[in-house]
Amino acid sequence: MRSGSPAKAAHTQDRIAELSRIARERFGWEHLAPEQTEAMGALLEGRDVLVVMPTGSGKSAIYQVPTVLLGGPAVVVSPLIALQRDQVAGLRESAAPDAVAVNSAQPDSVVDRSWRAVREGEAEYLFLSPEQLAKDTVLKRLRALKPSLFVVDEAHCVSAWGHDFRPDYLNLGEAAERLGRPPVLALTATAAAPVRTDIVDHLRMHDTQVVTAGTDRPNIHLAVHTFTDDAAKRDAVARWTAGAGAPGILYTATRKDAESYAARLRQDGVDAQAYHAGLKAADRRRIQDGFMAGAPRVVVATSAFGMGIDKPDVRFVAHASVPESLDSYYQEIGRAGRDGEPARAVLFYRPEDLGLQKFLTARTLDGDGLRGMMTTLLSQDGALSRSEVARHCGLSRQKATDLMNLLEEAGAVTTEGRRRAVRAVPGHTPDEAADGASEVFERRRRMDRSRIEMMRGYAETQCCRRAYLLGYFGDQPEEPCGRCDGCERDRDRRAGTGHREAGTGHHAPYEPNARVRHAEWGAGTVMRTEDDRVVVLFEEVGYKTLSLAAVRDHGLLRSV
Repeated sequence: MRSGSPAKAAHTQDRIAELSRIARERFGWEHLAPEQTEAMGALLEGRDVLVVMPTGSGKSAIYQVPTVLLGGPAVVVSPLIALQRDQVAGLRESAAPDAVAVNSAQPDSVVDRSWRAVREGEAEYLFLSPEQLAKDTVLKRLRALKPSLFVVDEAHCVSAWGHDFRPDYLNLGEAAERLGRPPVLALTATAAAPVRTDIVDHLRMHDTQVVTAGTDRPNIHLAVHTFTDDAAKRDAVARWTAGAGAPGILYTATRKDAESYAARLRQDGVDAQAYHAGLKAADRRRIQDGFMAGAPRVVVATSAFGMGIDKPDVRFVAHASVPESLDSYYQEIGRAGRDGEPARAVLFYRPEDLGLQKFLTARTLDGDGLRGMMTTLLSQDGALSRSEVARHCGLSRQKATDLMNLLEEAGAVTTEGRRRAVRAVPGHTPDEAADGASEVFERRRRMDRSRIEMMRGYAETQCCRRAYLLGYFGDQPEEPCGRCDGCERDRDRRAGTGHREAGTGHHAPYEPNARVRHAEWGAGTVMRTEDDRVVVLFEEVGYKTLSLAAVRDHGLLRSV
C-alpha cells in the first residue's frame, strides 16, 4: 500500500459519514447509494461530474446534500417551470436550506424577492431555465453570488444525439465559465455513450467523473399488447386502464385522444382527467397537483405531462400509442413504481401507429429562411445578437435560434462574446450555407426515424423485452430478465422441455459501447448484441440492426 493511503481512506470515510449525516438529519434520507456518495465526494473535491441514473433513483440528492457543506448557492438549470416549482416545493418540505426559482412566469416582485433571498443567504438553491442564463443581466447577478455548484438537470437536452435536444442548452458551458467556473454537475436518466460525450463537450466539463447506475428498473413489469384494428385497440386500452389499479398514467399521441380516453374512463367509473398543452396553465397545475395528492387517480396525458412527476406510488404507466422513441418511453415508464413496489408498463401497439410518429417527425426545413439569415449576416460589418437577426429576417426568436444552430453546426456562422452574438464565417455563400445546414437537418431527421424503427423493434421483439430496452442504452444484462411478457412466453414454451433459457448474447463478437466503422455509414457505437445480430448507433444515419452473419461474411464493421 502506498504511503498516505490509510489517511486518505480515513478522510474518505469521514466525508461519507458527514454526507450521510446531513442526508439523514436535513433531508430525511436514511441511506445514500454508493453512486450518490461517489458523485457527492467528487463534487466536494471540486471535480465536474456527469451522473446517469434511472428516473426516481435520487439524482437530486447529489447536489442538494453537498450544497449544505460547500458554502455558496447551487445554481440549478431546469427546463420546465412546473419542474422547478416541484423541486422548490420538495426542498421546502424538508429541513434543507430554502430554495427559490426565477422564471418568466413570475411577477417582478417575486423575482426580486427570490434574488434577495439568495443574496442574503436565506436560500441556497436557485432554479433557473436555460433561457434565463442567456441574459447578461442574469449572469452578472449570478456571478456576484459566487455559486458553489452549477447543476444541469435533464442534461441529455444538450446533445444533438439526444431525443429532446434543446438549443438553449448549448449556451450553458459558456454560462458556467462566466460564473467563475464552479464545479459542473450534469444529471440525466438516459444517456448512451455518444450522448455522454456530447454532454461533456458542450458543457465544457473537464476532469469529469462519470457516475452511472444500471438503467434497469426491475420492479416494473414490461408488456406489449398488439392489435391490427384501431377500434379494438381503443376499447382494450380503456378496459385495461379501468381495471389496472390506480394511481396510474395513460399516455396518448394527441390531445383529442387524451380527452376521449379520459371521458370513456369517467363513464366507466374511473376518476380520470385529461392533461395536455392545450389546457390553461391553471388547469394543468390543478390536475398535476391533484394527481400528486390522490385525485384524479388516473391522468390521461400527452407527453406534456411528465418531468417532475415524482409520485412514488404510480402503479402503472400505459401507452395508448407508440411514443417517438425508446428514450421517451423509458423516461415515461420510469414514473411508475418509484416506491420500489411492483408496477406495470404496458404498450398498446398497432404497427400502423408508427405512421403517425413518422408524420410527427417529418419536419420541414425553411431553406429561404436559412438563405435570408445568411444574406443578412454577410451584409453586416459586425456581429448581431440573435434577437437582432430574428428582427432583421422577420422570424420569431425561437425559429431564428433553430436555424442559427443549424448554420453554426454546419460551420457557416460562429457565435462570440458575452451576448452570444452571431457572425457569418467568411467564404460561405448563402446557398452553400443553406446546403450545409440542410445536411445537418437531414442527419438529425435520419436519427429521429431510426429511433422510430428501434421503437418498432421493441414492440415486435419475441425475446426479452427488458434486454432490448436496456441494450438501446448500451447496458446489456447477462441473462433474460424473467419480468416481461417475452420471458413469460419463452418460459411457457420451454416448460417441461428441460431446456435452459438462452442468454442475451453478451459474449458476442462486439461488446456494448465499442467503437466501430462501417464502409458506407461511417463511425458508430455498438449499443447491444445478440447471438445473431448487433445494433449500432451510427453518427450519420442513426440506429441500425445488422446481421452478424452478414457482418462476418462481408466485413461490414471494423473496430476503431
